[in-house]
Amino acid sequence: MNILEKESQLVEEFSGLSEWMDRYALLIEKGKTCPVLPDSEKNDSFLIKGCQSRVWIKAELKEDGKVYFQADSDAVITKGIASMLLYVFSGEEPKAIVDAPVDFLDKIGLKEHLSPTRSNGLTAMLKQIKLYALALSMKK
Repeated sequence: MNILEKESQLVEEFSGLSEWMDRYALLIEKGKTCPVLPDSEKNDSFLIKGCQSRVWIKAELKEDGKVYFQADSDAVITKGIASMLLYVFSGEEPKAIVDAPVDFLDKIGLKEHLSPTRSNGLTAMLKQIKLYALALSMKK
């Protein structure tokens, strides 16, 4: 699946839930599937600035020319958000990540149901993922 197909799948999955408590529960479940960053790499170089919670995201360009991400957070909802972003962008080429629209977050309605600080954190995570992809695209 490409980025747009993964985004569409998430929109469909979330739109099937009418109550926001159910959507938060789904986010928490998604957090349990997040490609975990080892404790040894939970340091300031991977810490996302601007998040209410502590969240770390690491990116690696593999030999196949695609970027793979790992993440972790000390908050379950934040970890779920990170997991969703990693699902969409991990295993994709850097240019595809940089160029990808992220309107799926608006379609899910996620930003409007997060506190302002969590919404800022979501924006910071997304910005960092795109910055990693941009930097890694120059290594190719």
